[in-house]
Amino acid sequence: EVQLVESGGNLVQTGGSLRLSCAASGFTRDEYVITWFRRAPGKEREGVSCISSRGIKTYYPDSVKDRITISSDNAKNTVYLQMNRLTPEDTAVYYCAADYLSRCSGDGWAYDYWGQGTQVTVSS
Repeated sequence: EVQLVESGGNLVQTGGSLRLSCAASGFTRDEYVITWFRRAPGKEREGVSCISSRGIKTYYPDSVKDRITISSDNAKNTVYLQMNRLTPEDTAVYYCAADYLSRCSGDGWAYDYWGQGTQVTVSS
């Protein structure tokens, strides 16, 4: 079974940076996607960024597109989310999710496998 473990969340000041990691294991097929989602207090879950096993990257909210970079290290089976110029609006629990999809999806209902989440808090 696919297992995902996030790490890297922390408390940072506005303007700071963080790199989140998602260690993945258990894939039994070559084609899959891994997506970062976040859930801010009082808000619905939203997709942040996705990377496919083919290396195709997708970014979802306009608010993050020029501040966030998703990447993967296939040797370590880890997906990273580099976040720069953080603002309090980025405060959320960040989750990585995965499934055997042929293309990225920003809809959380498309994913069966989820990590436990990592807390990102940005102070003003």
